[in-house]
Amino acid sequence: MEVEVKLRLPDAAAHRRLTTLLSSFHIKTLHQRNFFFDTSQSDLSSRRAVLRLRFLENDAVSRCIVSLKSKPTLVNGISRVEENEEDLDFSVARECVDDPSKLLSIESRVLKRVGEEFGVGAEVGLACLGGFENLREVYEWNGVKLEVDETRYAFGTCYEIECENEDPERIKKMIEEFLRENEIGFSDSEMTKFAVFRSGKLPQQVIS
Repeated sequence: MEVEVKLRLPDAAAHRRLTTLLSSFHIKTLHQRNFFFDTSQSDLSSRRAVLRLRFLENDAVSRCIVSLKSKPTLVNGISRVEENEEDLDFSVARECVDDPSKLLSIESRVLKRVGEEFGVGAEVGLACLGGFENLREVYEWNGVKLEVDETRYAFGTCYEIECENEDPERIKKMIEEFLRENEIGFSDSEMTKFAVFRSGKLPQQVIS
């Protein structure tokens, strides 16, 4: 079970102010390209599951991670979701974006689960739903790892803070206090990035 605090920032100015304040804690920048897959009958999303290929292309390494997320909840800015993930061969995964029919033929624990648990086999087939880019700045701050995202959809850009932790209520209060002390507006995230992508529009916010 992945448990994360998710707080949305209102705009680029708030994002810039936060990343400037955190600059001394910065450890890495991740350039992520995310692509999502489902059947023509939405067999995965209808059962609250999301299949994603995430490509990370940086100076040091190029990776692709396949993940299957299921049974998500997002309440009061705290996300809980069952997640399985593993690395795939980068070049093979790139081919699957152009030809999704190849995806289920790959030897993969995660993709095997797609077939066994959700009944999606090669005879059913998958389609690529498209995706979005995410620029993630990662910080080691006050004993936790903060991820500050700039997510670029075809219809606009969102800014978000994520922090995975087993004590999300305490961590959420700590982050909120820091934001208020520095007069940075924020709100609880009410939609996952995938849900925003599928909605085709940026979410409205009530800023604290």
